Amino acid sequence: MISWPCFFKLEGDDELIYLSSESDLMDECQSLIWSDADVIVDSNGQQFTFTLSKTNAFCFQMKGDLLSLEAVTALIQAHEFSKAEMCLTKIQFRAIDDAIESLSFQQ
Repeated sequence: MISWPCFFKLEGDDELIYLSSESDLMDECQSLIWSDADVIVDSNGQQFTFTLSKTNAFCFQMKGDLLSLEAVTALIQAHEFSKAEMCLTKIQFRAIDDAIESLSFQQ
């Protein structure tokens, strides 16, 4: 089960897409052109892959180990670097959910 908030990490792109709720997730899943390598990272650091079933329902599967706070911070640093708006050394967090919540201010 996905813990909110979370974000999309799209294959080959440093940009992250903040998702505050299941309805945000469903909207993005329906509007994006996504690949099997895209993942969702939730506020616990759990990664999920997703597929579309034969009945057009999205199915989410846990993938691998939990990401550490350092790994999530590195993803957010890469995201910020791609926008070239913030000093990367200033990006530090106390917890994964704080890290993910920082993306909400970019909406």
